Amino acid sequence: MANHQSSKKRIRQNEKSKVLNKYSAKTTRNAVKELRHTTDKSAAAELLPKVTAMLDKLGKKNSIHKNKAGNLKSKLTKYVNSL
Repeated sequence: MANHQSSKKRIRQNEKSKVLNKYSAKTTRNAVKELRHTTDKSAAAELLPKVTAMLDKLGKKNSIHKNKAGNLKSKLTKYVNSL
């Protein structure tokens, strides 16, 4: 177990960020899934910018790799354009 005050604080901070990262990643995955199952063009076009912003944020925070975020955005945009 950690003895230094700074290492105890780091453990607390890591736990908080782990919970927040897990929440945002799960929320984004659900939004991507929802967008993929959308068949209405206008609803999908309305949802796309929100999902894109979520993916950018995850890539920026290194919850997922930035290239993976880019690939997902590209695939989703192609899907919405094909509707």
